[in-house]
Amino acid sequence: MLGVNFCNAISRAMTRLLRYTLLGLLTVTGLIALLIYNLTWRPEAKEALPVSCNAQAPTLVPGQALKVMTWNVQYLAGKRYVFWNDLAAGNDEKPTPEDMAFSLDEVARVIRDEQPDVVLLQELDDDAKASDYQNQFKLLQERVADLYPCSTHAFDWKADFVPEPHIVGSVGRQLATLSRYQIEHAERLQLPVAPANFITRQFKPKNALLVTYLPLSDGGQIAVLNTHLDRVIQPDETLQSQVTAMVKVLDKFESRGTPWLIGGDFNLLPLGQYRRLPDEQRTPYSADSALHVLWDKYPMIPTNNEASGIDRAQWLTHYPNDPGLNGPDRTVDYLFYSPRIKRVEAMVRQDDTLRISDHLPVIARFLLPAAP
Repeated sequence: MLGVNFCNAISRAMTRLLRYTLLGLLTVTGLIALLIYNLTWRPEAKEALPVSCNAQAPTLVPGQALKVMTWNVQYLAGKRYVFWNDLAAGNDEKPTPEDMAFSLDEVARVIRDEQPDVVLLQELDDDAKASDYQNQFKLLQERVADLYPCSTHAFDWKADFVPEPHIVGSVGRQLATLSRYQIEHAERLQLPVAPANFITRQFKPKNALLVTYLPLSDGGQIAVLNTHLDRVIQPDETLQSQVTAMVKVLDKFESRGTPWLIGGDFNLLPLGQYRRLPDEQRTPYSADSALHVLWDKYPMIPTNNEASGIDRAQWLTHYPNDPGLNGPDRTVDYLFYSPRIKRVEAMVRQDDTLRISDHLPVIARFLLPAAP
């Protein structure tokens, strides 16, 4: 009898211990989930964005010329570093305040010199540890406010804390669009994200389309899109799915008769450049560029003939942070546009921008469709 009572007591004790252990694990799991939820960012598939616009800004007129620049400014880091997440896998984790101040002045100088009507910028930091918690969009906007009375911006990566050993702190990276002309409204459209487990996915970039709608004096509008597609380490389906989602958006504009243009850092090569890269530089890319889904349907700048032809050096837009390179060696930044819009001229500004960012600005002048 004593033995039976003893066994029953042990059983009850083990049951209580198991219950408390499970309760403890559930509590810890819940606290971790709550912590991750509070530290990370989960944007909606479609979000309206605030627009800053002076009421005195002019309205676009059908048939007029429109000059556009797209530029990934690499969070104003400059070219004196090889960062841990570069393909060359350096040791640098953040630029100095002095280098960011120099790059800020240089970006503003180039913009003021070119004076595009619309500026599409990628990789401007806001409250990120790596850039000393600067609001880089605000800093740049202050330097060109007299040129651009209208603007909007949207995050494509944001978290209060990322447990990556090279970060161990906050990230905040934005797309920004500056305009000489009225912006009617703007929205952020979420693109497909890279596959990952549930926890890892919370801390990763959330690539998006920043869509601005500029009114026309005849009551119509033009859609101007800004984007920065995923930067993969090994080729996967992420970029293909992002380009496919983008094409669906552009197709809708085209079917409605809305003229549009899109610019940004697509992280994809044009036709013919893959085979020109050394083997070690090909890693993030595929011989069959996912970009063909776009160029098969819509005109792009630079064209495949320009980017891979005899004068291809003039159209290179990316100068990787790699001590083995002494200049740009590939094209990953583009402008695509509706066939309703006419290209007048285009260029990549290379001569005085090689030390500002690991990307070079792509600039084009267009003619908007005339009034019917």
